[in-house]
Amino acid sequence: MSTGTINVQTENIFPIIKKFLYSDHEIFLRELISNAMDATHKVKVLNGLGEFEDEVGQLQVEVKIDKDAGTLSIIDRGIGMTEEEINKYINQIAFSGAEEFVNKYKDQSEGIIGHFGLGFYSAFMVSSKVEIKTLSHKKGSKAVKWECDGSPSFEITEIEKKQRGTEIVLHIAEDSKEFLEESRISGILNKYCKFLPYPIFFGEEEVTIPAEKEGEEEKKEKKPKQINNPEPLWTKAPNTLEEEDYKKFYQELYPFSQEPLFQIHLNVDYPFNLTGVLYFPKIGNSVQVQKNKIQLYSNQVFITDNVEEIVPDFLTLLHGVIDSPDIPLNVSRSYLQSDSNVKKISNHIMKKVADKLDEIYKSDKDRFENIWDDLKVFMEYGMLSEEKFYDRAKKVYLTKDTEGNFKLLDEFVEETKELHKDKDDRQVILYTNDPETQYSYVQSATDKGYKVLVLDSPLTPHFVAQLEQKLENVSFARVDADAIENLIKKDEEIPSKLTDEQKEEVKKLFSDKLDQTYQVEVASRSEKDKAVLITQAEFVRRMNEQQQLGGNSFMGAMPDMYQLTVNANHPVLSKLMEAKTDAKKAKLTAQLLDLALLEKGMLKGEKLDEFINRSVELIK
Repeated sequence: MSTGTINVQTENIFPIIKKFLYSDHEIFLRELISNAMDATHKVKVLNGLGEFEDEVGQLQVEVKIDKDAGTLSIIDRGIGMTEEEINKYINQIAFSGAEEFVNKYKDQSEGIIGHFGLGFYSAFMVSSKVEIKTLSHKKGSKAVKWECDGSPSFEITEIEKKQRGTEIVLHIAEDSKEFLEESRISGILNKYCKFLPYPIFFGEEEVTIPAEKEGEEEKKEKKPKQINNPEPLWTKAPNTLEEEDYKKFYQELYPFSQEPLFQIHLNVDYPFNLTGVLYFPKIGNSVQVQKNKIQLYSNQVFITDNVEEIVPDFLTLLHGVIDSPDIPLNVSRSYLQSDSNVKKISNHIMKKVADKLDEIYKSDKDRFENIWDDLKVFMEYGMLSEEKFYDRAKKVYLTKDTEGNFKLLDEFVEETKELHKDKDDRQVILYTNDPETQYSYVQSATDKGYKVLVLDSPLTPHFVAQLEQKLENVSFARVDADAIENLIKKDEEIPSKLTDEQKEEVKKLFSDKLDQTYQVEVASRSEKDKAVLITQAEFVRRMNEQQQLGGNSFMGAMPDMYQLTVNANHPVLSKLMEAKTDAKKAKLTAQLLDLALLEKGMLKGEKLDEFINRSVELIK
């Protein structure tokens, strides 16, 4: 057996780092500013420990563009570096000074961003040459300049520099001149550095100087423009904030957005670190909302707005910020890596959301009812996709009937247990997804004393199917799926006013005018019920709706089949049978059929025009 050391040639590794380390070249600026933030934070830590006794001064980072020179500079007043430290941290690839600092000052180094020791090299993705001008905080240190053109060769020289800290100068390459445009840099800073913990200045802004004396005019002057908010709301203690603070921060995150319903402030330090604020937006009656609204940060550095690996899918309907240094990231900090902490954080967020819903319902039931229409889709989505959330959210899931009465789901089920029981002792819960369109069906059910729920969410087909699995001996039926006597069957028989021969004649009259998608039956109903009713079986309609929403795709779409039921006891059927000629019977049959189709919104075009003309003739 033999052993050895793998030889990594810098000539080979350097081009790979430059080209493939980061998926998006603009990230170089995030990395360099993150390094500047770490250097700045180290000054604060050392000063707090008494290991740095000089004047700390203004702790900030400045970004400058010099179009004439073709350079972009990042300047900090951090701890700086000696020549020895440059050799240690810059000339050794993947040796992290931040990691070393964290290990040395474990209890005091919270907030340090760096980890892998590779971020600096992202500068070469956009630069033909990079310079580091630095002066260490250590007494007696000499300022030095390091420069490299992207090859393994570098040069270090002594320079004059009076101010502690580091200036990174990027000589922007010909194929990356976009990074010399102020708008481009401003956009990157706003995206990645908007909430970094020390002030970042870029460009200038005009400010008004009030007049010093009466009669004098106010003055205008330019000053450096700060582009970040170093103390975003999620870094503050919840007990120090008012409702207005949360609303104001929401507008900072999403300018010109509609005010959210409420928010959850996350603030955990054990067994993992997690802070953030999640807002419930007004999503209304739709799941087709823009996701990617939750922003993930690590120590206030923006990472991504794709957080599906951290939170369950339904929670991506929320807006806001999550910040955690304990979420593992890959070397480029562009992609999340799954581990036990991610699962714990996901479960914690889901629990906090469920607890918040429970809290609002118990503390302010009226408010909960008022925002229900904006909550129900979110709750149904969560209950459908996460078993743990279902168990929690079911306790505060509201039902609303067609009379506008709210009840908890469990309360409604219990209240209608006996009233809605059919002849097989199964409880049938009636619902409508459109009380206006299905008015007559709703009226027919309520006239018989039944309660009808309004379930008009796009998720209703999936949700009622879930409830049928969860609730014992309970089924759901949309109120227009059949005559009410068929939806909740009782041991009652209504005698028919038509003979068997007449029933067969009526069946043929209607069947002759319909294609094979319709099944015709003549049934004994109350005289007050409709003469002709067109329905679609609950199972068929629900399966098709689920298919449209993305479910049961393995079965394919069910064919559209309809049931046409003729009420043998309606007075108009007697007139139909009394008609003297076949033409008269055919005209009455067509009119009754078209009325039923019109009610379902299925009469259109030429058929609708024929119906109107026939109606006018019958009135004459």
